[in-house]
Amino acid sequence: MPLMVVGTSSHVGKSVTVAAICRCLVRRGISVAPFKSQNMSLNSFVTADGGEIGMAQAMQAWAARLSPTTDMNPVLLKPKGDCISQVVLFGHPYKDVPIANYYAETRFLLGESVAAFRRLKQEYGQVVIEGAGGAAEVNLYDRDIANTLLAEKLSIPLILVADIERGGVFAQIYGTLKLLPEPVRPLVRGIIINKFRGDPVIFASGITIIENLTGIPVLGVVPYFSIPLPSEDSLSIADKVHRDLPVRIAVIRLPHISNFTDFELLEQYASVEYVPCGASLAGYDCIIIPGTKNTIDDLAVLLDSGMDRELLAVQEDGVPVIGICGGYQMLGKTLVDEGFESAAGIYPGLGLLDCTTRFAAYSKNTIQVRRRAEPVPPILSSMGEVTGYEIHMGLTESGTDREAFSGDGRVNSDGLVFGTYMHGLFLNPSAANALLTYLSAKKGLPFTPIPAERADPYDTLASLFEAHVNMNAIVTLLEE
Repeated sequence: MPLMVVGTSSHVGKSVTVAAICRCLVRRGISVAPFKSQNMSLNSFVTADGGEIGMAQAMQAWAARLSPTTDMNPVLLKPKGDCISQVVLFGHPYKDVPIANYYAETRFLLGESVAAFRRLKQEYGQVVIEGAGGAAEVNLYDRDIANTLLAEKLSIPLILVADIERGGVFAQIYGTLKLLPEPVRPLVRGIIINKFRGDPVIFASGITIIENLTGIPVLGVVPYFSIPLPSEDSLSIADKVHRDLPVRIAVIRLPHISNFTDFELLEQYASVEYVPCGASLAGYDCIIIPGTKNTIDDLAVLLDSGMDRELLAVQEDGVPVIGICGGYQMLGKTLVDEGFESAAGIYPGLGLLDCTTRFAAYSKNTIQVRRRAEPVPPILSSMGEVTGYEIHMGLTESGTDREAFSGDGRVNSDGLVFGTYMHGLFLNPSAANALLTYLSAKKGLPFTPIPAERADPYDTLASLFEAHVNMNAIVTLLEE
């Protein structure tokens, strides 16, 4: 029988719990697939067939040793601001809707989600489902296709996850259970407490109290850990603490920043700081303008804050400036929107690259890519072949600048300003090494290259989970 993991609130660790269960099951020889009917996130991934899904479901698929598919996340909501989200259905843009209109689609989207779940179950046998946000959103019970409606429809065991680091874990658990609808409450068969710091012996009485209050077993208390896994969404950016390392990289924290997972390998080897628009860029060794859901709107914020002047100043001082996706579009001279990305108009870019971007259709380019960096010193010439994926509206027309990668991007004359549509570029060790080697050498520092082959973080996660969670009880739930 499939299993569903729900939470007392957002950001309690549901995504990681599902990933951990998937890898634990796979290591026991049990075929399993992850599933989340509806996700809301600007961190996304492109499947092999060109569909866009939430990064969390891609991460969970990798934990299950599977290739991500759109059935694993049939509905993805990408917030655009002003209570409007783009609805991505089975990997492709469906429509932009205000939240009130979105709920009118509840019955249709629930049906599509259940059909996707059944396909996964038929193909893989077992499915571990992730809920969204908090399970006890009482005002949403009649339209919550990610939690209560789905749980009631499928009638499968639930595991409730709580975050003890937030405080009030007893109220989180007891309150959530009491507020669940009558048909759903008996489905909760276990509790997992996440992000525990301190002596577990001292909390032993707390486990007894929870079990006595709820009549539901606590399956485990998972300690706070730091394992390099992709971040799910914007809430994760607040958790980031930059390392005190000599090479400093500033990533501009745009209001609609997306796919900041692009820089999580760099975070392990450099001091990567997410800098708000308007902050000083003095003292940084490299500046990266990341992807964004709203290029035109975020460009306006960047210009209004004076960040354009900061960027021009550091670029004139020889500091590399790199644009990824929307950041690449901003680096150009002009952006022309026919009303598909934002308000129709012609917008001046930063002018650091000779190119123009046009938004002339609602369609989105979503594709996995393999490209070779052009032999342009001092950074690109050391990258070689890299892989990544594109998720963008708009097409960029080249000017006089050279290509940065085969078939993609542009680089200026000194090789220190370049842009690309390729998300995941700096998750390639060769690309991260090329950048960090140059930045370190410029400061007279040695740099030991990142190895091409690294330890599998999902095995590390599963081993931690096995040590602190009763996986035998979870397997028993699956066997019911």
